[in-house]
Amino acid sequence: MTSNNITDSNTAEERRGIACATGRKAIPAAKEEGFRDQEEDKENSLDTGNASDSRGVSGEKDTSDIGDRKRKRTVSKQGAGEKGAAAAGKKKKKRKRVIDKAKVAENKKKAKARRRRQKEQLKAEKARIRAEKHRGKVLEESVKLEESVTVNDRGAVERTITVEETYVIEETRKEQKNPKNRKQICKVAGIAALIVVLLGTGSFLGIRHYMTQLEIADNAVEAMVHTEAVELAEHNLLQHKKDHVRKNAGKDISQALVDAARFVINGVKNRPPEVELTEENAADFAKIESCVINTQTGKVDVTMSAEGLAVSDDGYYYLFEEKAYEDALTGEDYIIEDQKDVELTFSVNLNYNSTISRLFSKFVVAVKKDGKFMAISRPRYITNPEAIARYSPSFGNTSSKKGLLVDLEKLRGSELDDLGVKHAAYNIPLSRILGNTSNAYYPTVYYTYNGRSYAFNGQVIAEYDLVFSTLTNKGITTTAIILNDIHPGYMELIHPKARSGGGSAPYYAFNATDEEGTEYIAAVASFLAGRYSGSGHGKVMNWVIGNEINARREWNYIEYMETPAYVEEYAKAFRIFYNAILSVNGNARVYISLDQQWAKSLYSNGGYGSKEILDEFNRNIAAGGNIDWGVAQHPYNYPLTSAKAWSAGGKAGSYVLDSETTPVITIKNIHVLTDYLQKEEYLTDSGEVRHVILSEMGYTSSAGQDLQAASFVYAYKIIESNRYIDSMLFSRQTDAPAELAQGLALGLDTLGGGHKSIYNAFKYVDTADSAKYTDFALRVIGIGSWGEIISKH
Repeated sequence: MTSNNITDSNTAEERRGIACATGRKAIPAAKEEGFRDQEEDKENSLDTGNASDSRGVSGEKDTSDIGDRKRKRTVSKQGAGEKGAAAAGKKKKKRKRVIDKAKVAENKKKAKARRRRQKEQLKAEKARIRAEKHRGKVLEESVKLEESVTVNDRGAVERTITVEETYVIEETRKEQKNPKNRKQICKVAGIAALIVVLLGTGSFLGIRHYMTQLEIADNAVEAMVHTEAVELAEHNLLQHKKDHVRKNAGKDISQALVDAARFVINGVKNRPPEVELTEENAADFAKIESCVINTQTGKVDVTMSAEGLAVSDDGYYYLFEEKAYEDALTGEDYIIEDQKDVELTFSVNLNYNSTISRLFSKFVVAVKKDGKFMAISRPRYITNPEAIARYSPSFGNTSSKKGLLVDLEKLRGSELDDLGVKHAAYNIPLSRILGNTSNAYYPTVYYTYNGRSYAFNGQVIAEYDLVFSTLTNKGITTTAIILNDIHPGYMELIHPKARSGGGSAPYYAFNATDEEGTEYIAAVASFLAGRYSGSGHGKVMNWVIGNEINARREWNYIEYMETPAYVEEYAKAFRIFYNAILSVNGNARVYISLDQQWAKSLYSNGGYGSKEILDEFNRNIAAGGNIDWGVAQHPYNYPLTSAKAWSAGGKAGSYVLDSETTPVITIKNIHVLTDYLQKEEYLTDSGEVRHVILSEMGYTSSAGQDLQAASFVYAYKIIESNRYIDSMLFSRQTDAPAELAQGLALGLDTLGGGHKSIYNAFKYVDTADSAKYTDFALRVIGIGSWGEIISKH
């Protein structure tokens, strides 16, 4: 007996219920009618099948079950065809059909009756088969169709149809071989196989059509749900905005009006005053607070401030560049402009080591007044050239302050090591190192700077290479003293007002009054700093510019002029040396040189006191941009031929006082200098006391070697106790013939090479054996202990 029941598990009403329960939009009416038509077709198909079953039962005897299955397969196939035709008609005519509920109920009753008959026939057939074991067979078949409808997380409707077909053919073991029965069995098996094939094909076609209809309906539902969701979201957003506007209407506007009003009022109250410029206030109307190289950008940042806005032709401040040798605005070529404000920062290119380099320039703020540019600030130089330094070597060993002006002839010997020298000084007269070389073994050294080429004497440079590399290798901190001697081939280095001297002085004022002199000074300083920055030719860390600047006629010759003008000429050259050296060696130190004539010039003809030079130099440098300059002092005895450092006889004794009004500073009152430099106006921008070295000092042995030795020990004990003195450089290692002619035997050694009494005192003064070799000086000086001296310093 076979059973072939295909049912749609969800009616149109149930599908609508699922859609509504899940919050999805219901299937449109047209679609719903299509599903209703399919349901009617299915019921009609079932009625037809029942009628066929009734006829089949009263037919054949042994093959009634097979005929019944065949007729039912045919009916099912017709039902599927009718459903397809109904769907096709539905699509074309789109007519509304009415369900006959009475007919549906009648069809259901018929289907139940048919199923009861089928069950009874199945029981009877099974009993007959058991009775006829050798002839019969059992053939069972079941087809199951299931549909499930779900809604996924995204809100989409998902329908699943499961078709399950089961065919079981069980054939009993035949104990009797009957050819006639075998043929009949084969015939039945063939018919059964054909029915199975037809049944599978019909089921597949019906299910495919059904799934197509479901997919169409699902797509329609999805489209409608998506459209409605989008419209709903847009509506909610718009409604939210409307609600927000209704709730906060006028609040933001009123607050904005209040803020704007407050801003306007504050702007009016705090608006910088406009100031009319006059001849009296124009030069200092604005102040350049700083002029520095920005380490991040490499540019020069010029920051200005003013207490008001200068009244001018327009609303701008203009930044001008002046060369070091220029004293006023020239032309109308400004660098950059910016809108007026009480505080501004201009950023301009440095253009380092080029024909338009600004490393040595000064900067001025100006306005346009009556069609012309007018300076409203004092000029300002760059104050941190070390920001671009290629080298930053360590300063070296400063545990001892003992130093010496070395003898080149003894450089390669062991005497410097034996003496324990930690500091050394060496002079560099510029005319010696400049120019071409005549010796082929030492070729000319060419150096290009700011777009110009300069020649240095290769043989002389080799000499300095030897000196500085030897000192460096011995662990000695080296000081180089740059001296501007005159030479007809390099007159551009000599100040125009110094050229009239005609060789009457050993050294002359530097020329920073024009482009040629300024560029030459910058090139020489950059060359020396680069060559002696520990890059293979030795290392120089201290650079002294000139010699005893206050002694104008003797050591820094130039025509006499008032102190401010005199210092201005020196300060311009000093700043060029400073920026050139520090831009190469960031840890180098640069010093002004002064002698012991503090309050007034005692022996210099038309000279200046070192105090007034120091005061004006400090004021000048601070005005143009403060830098970390130091003092190289020469605290010789007064007079120079005096052998006793601790006292001076006669009138000279009244010149050495313990106050800043003292006419002379010697080692006896050196604290006057270091006390003076502790004044606030003399401190560096970081609040430090400036570096002090005693770059030249000495005592003659003409009155006796013990006096010379005692004076040295006395001096070193004072220097050692003064924390503001970095080093002392004793002059000299060997007596100099020119000085001997003046009664000055200042060397540790005689011209013949013999050691004086001072030699051992110098050697052991800073060692553990100091007392053994220096306490003799207590008796010579006439004191009981060194504490009596140290306590005063």
